[in-house]
This record gives sequence, structure tokens and C-alpha cells, in this order.
Amino acid sequence: MIDQSIILEIEKLLDNKKIIDSKLLSDSFGINCLKIVNEDNKKFIVKYYYDKKYEFNAIKSEVNNLVFYNNNNFNFFPRIVSNNDYLVIMSFIDNNNYQPNKINDDLLEAIISLHSKNSINYGFDFDTQIGGLRQINSYSKNWVEFYRDKRLYYIFDLINKKQPMDSSINTKINLLLKKMDNFIPNNPKPSLLHGDLWEGNILFKNKKFSGLIDPGSFYGHNELEVSYLRWFDPRFIDKNFLDRYNDFISIDKNYLEYEPIYQLYYSLLNVYLWDRSFVKNVRKLLDEIKI
Repeated sequence: MIDQSIILEIEKLLDNKKIIDSKLLSDSFGINCLKIVNEDNKKFIVKYYYDKKYEFNAIKSEVNNLVFYNNNNFNFFPRIVSNNDYLVIMSFIDNNNYQPNKINDDLLEAIISLHSKNSINYGFDFDTQIGGLRQINSYSKNWVEFYRDKRLYYIFDLINKKQPMDSSINTKINLLLKKMDNFIPNNPKPSLLHGDLWEGNILFKNKKFSGLIDPGSFYGHNELEVSYLRWFDPRFIDKNFLDRYNDFISIDKNYLEYEPIYQLYYSLLNVYLWDRSFVKNVRKLLDEIKI
């Protein structure tokens, strides 16, 4: 049951148009996500905090991120309709999750258009969110330092403070952190990344790409995002994906050797944010990394 005060607040932000239907789509990290329909039969997505425990405001961060995309004409992201500090109303992207069985041109073109936008530094103008968690995006000129300190060590440290994994895992990760510059490229071109590009944030309707949602963007190594797309192994990221991507943006010839190091970040995020069962995946990835 949605609190009536929230309904009234949404209606006020929609020029007092009455909401005639609402559906809760998700409830995570203290944030509810709704699909609503107003009296004009227009559909919107609404996110709002119902329980804000942390100083970082993931909704405000997402608003800033979507405004960035809206202003840069990335039209496959939702558009901001209205917002305040703890609530955002955005356009609804029509979808039915009927996915293709292969990488289609429409999705590939969207990914390439993102990764083709470059910067001179790694990071972003503001911190962004992933699963409601702050991603530190202060700018850096060194990719190894950025990935090691602001991604891998950051989430590893949060896990250790909350509930450490076993010593065999921690020993390997600590060794990897110390030797990171031996494993990943030092100075790849900083590319614009969605930041949380997994199956659930890619929308389709009748096998055609509809749009992307829930960004947590920053400029980083494009192959980090490629590794995430491949890690969850959705059916639309098929065996030809790397070759087709490589036709537009070159993949390093040694990419598959360090792919598990990039996937380790997302596995650790899932350990911290979602489910300790992902510790098994962390162990598997570490076994693939020849330290």
C-alpha cells in the first residue's frame, strides 16, 4: 500500500493531475520504484525514499546522472519530469522484457555511443550510485589507481568492515591490490560508462532495444563494462558480442586474461549489497586470476 502522502506529493509535482493507477515495481535500499498512470493516461516512473539511512542521496545522484544524459542527447535514457530532494518522476520507457537471443544492432549502437564519448580523466563530475551505494568518482589520470582504490579496494574494505570473507580469499585480494599494475592496462582511453549495465537495466520490447535505466556513470576503461555485460551471461550478449563490439572499439588482445579482475568488482558488490552466496563466485574468479 502506497502512503497517501506520497501520492499527493507526486500529484503536486505533476501539476495536480490525479493518479488513477500505481504499481510497485521494486523495493530496495530504502527506495520504492513505482509505475504510475495519471488522469491524462500518461505513464511515469517514480522513485522515492521511504527509509533513508545514509548521508549519500542515491536519488539525487540518479537525477543528476539522467540530466547529464538528457542534456547530451542520449535519448535511450528516461527523461526527468520533476523531482525534489527525495523523489523523482521520470518518463516511462515502454518494455515487456521480451529479449532477443543475440546481440542486435540497436543495443550494440547504444553501448558504442556511450563508450565513444571520452574524457581526459577517469571519474566524473559527481559521485554516482550503484545499488544505492556511493561510487567515488573524484577525477584521476591513472586508471590502475582509480580502479584499484575507488572501485576494488573500496568495496573490499566495506565488506571487511561489515562481514569479512575467509582469509584465503582476503589474502588473494590483498595480493592482487598490491600488484594491480601488473594485470590491467595503465592508461586506456577514459570512456563514458553506464556504470551498472546488467540485464535488469537494459529494456526490450518484442526483442527490440527500448532503453537503459538506473545509470551510475563515470569515465573509465570501456572493457570494465564489457566484462560486466559478459559476467551475468544474458542471452542477448552472445558469443559474437566481443567480435562485433571490436569492429567499432578495439578490445585489447589480452582482455580475456584480465577480464576476471574487472568482474571481481561486480561480484564483490553483490556480496555486499545482495547475497553472501556470491562469495563462491568471488573465489571462482580469484582462481582464474594467476597471481
